[in-house]
Amino acid sequence: MASRILVVDDDRKIVRLVRSYLEDVGMKTYAAYEGDEALRVIRSERPDLVILDLMLPGRDGWDVMRAIRGDDRLAQTCVLMLTARVEDTDKIVGFNLGADDYLTKPFNPLELVMRARAILRRAGGNAAVSHVLEIGGVRLDVDYRTVSVGGRAVDMTPTEFALLKLLMENANHAFTRSELIERVLGYTYEGMERTIDTHIRNLRKKIEYDPAEPRLIETVFGIGYCLREDRPT
Repeated sequence: MASRILVVDDDRKIVRLVRSYLEDVGMKTYAAYEGDEALRVIRSERPDLVILDLMLPGRDGWDVMRAIRGDDRLAQTCVLMLTARVEDTDKIVGFNLGADDYLTKPFNPLELVMRARAILRRAGGNAAVSHVLEIGGVRLDVDYRTVSVGGRAVDMTPTEFALLKLLMENANHAFTRSELIERVLGYTYEGMERTIDTHIRNLRKKIEYDPAEPRLIETVFGIGYCLREDRPT
């Protein structure tokens, strides 16, 4: 079945451009030009991915992102933020709100397609055999794509789920930021190290007893990150 993509931007030329490239690779697309309209389409069509501009008339992209992640029925929707705002603080805020990826304008449409495909791969998963990973009170079900901490269900974005799964499957192995970018995001891109840092920070907030003093996801000085299974929690 073709992936369903909602493109949200108040610039109709950009919407037409993005839709044409996505449809050329077999994806089904929808369009919205402001925030409230975007939420109506998301609720009615349940797209697999939303490509979301931040600077929208009326309800902006930040509000749309909050509404998506705050609704249990929509929280697993993948979101790629597409915006002219290039400041690192904007990117960090976007990831903290639960964005799966962030692309700035002007952009290469082929890169956008590549990123969209990578997000959808992460969301779809590739588990052939049912199995569950459990470390330090964290339980990750690969087939059902659920995570619980101490028996309490925890919502994860597709990127967070993929990152946690990789770390749990390779417990006690220290990954560099570049390795995490390539294996989780599906591509390498200069300047993406802070993106991984933000995703790690979000994961710690969701699975650590005290995110300020993490005992599961450890920062390995000079290398990157490691999930420890042999430390007390």
